[in-house]
Amino acid sequence: MRGQPAVGVDGCAFPAGYEVDELPPPMDVDYSFGSYHSKTEASGQMLHYTRSVEIKELSVPVSKMDELKKFYRMIASDERNTSVLKPSQSDR
Repeated sequence: MRGQPAVGVDGCAFPAGYEVDELPPPMDVDYSFGSYHSKTEASGQMLHYTRSVEIKELSVPVSKMDELKKFYRMIASDERNTSVLKPSQSDR
C-alpha cells in the first residue's frame, strides 16, 4: 500500500420518493506520512461514496505522533458520517 493509494468505491440506491437532504462534506487530508480523501455524491436515485488512503511512510518518527493520531482520528470520524434523505417534494 505504500506509495499507491488504496481506493474504495461504494454505491447504494435509495428508495423512490426520497431525495438527498444532506451529504457529508468531502475530506482531503495530506501529511508527509499519508493522505486520505473521500467524497459522497448523489446521482439520480444513487449515492456514490469514494475514498482513498495512501501510506507514504511506513515508519513515522515519534515527533510526528500527534499528527499521526490526528490523521487516524480524522479518518475514523469521516467513516462515521451519514447522508440524510427526505421525502421528495413532488410526493407530498
